[in-house]
Amino acid sequence: MTGTTHHHTPAHPLLLQPVAYDHADARRLTQALRQEQVALYGFADDPTTTPSSYFRAPNGLFLVALRGSAVVGCGGVRQLESGTAEIKRMYMIPAARGTGVGQASLGALEEAARQWGVRRIILETGAHNHAVLGLYTKAGYARIEPYATGRDPQINHALSKRLQDRRPSDDAQP
Repeated sequence: MTGTTHHHTPAHPLLLQPVAYDHADARRLTQALRQEQVALYGFADDPTTTPSSYFRAPNGLFLVALRGSAVVGCGGVRQLESGTAEIKRMYMIPAARGTGVGQASLGALEEAARQWGVRRIILETGAHNHAVLGLYTKAGYARIEPYATGRDPQINHALSKRLQDRRPSDDAQP
């Protein structure tokens, strides 16, 4: 069912698992992302050209999202210059869209960046990917000038968000 998003309660809880960027599940999902981008735009960056070191601790993280044994999404974050991080390769399989996987994955990546002392997150996404643009807008991201050279702002939208410090009461037990 193309274009339909199902909103139902999943049978299994969501697990966000850190993996190496060259892990088989990460490769499969990032290639699926690329195929969707090629279908939408006629071209896409090859995810295998992104160095695995971008997502290696202590300044990087790549997650896969699992529901039961099904791998349903992925995303990574890497620290750039002091105080800034970049989210890359966020992707949810079509069946997982609208079920909270993207929101949970984005939140986990932001929290990792916050723990590194990051105060600003940047990312790029496709201008025609309205669902993910909605996710990012709802999460507080706003359009900025392109930060990667050679990008067409009609195709690639650059977004940014300021991370707020966690208040002590955020983690306090009742």
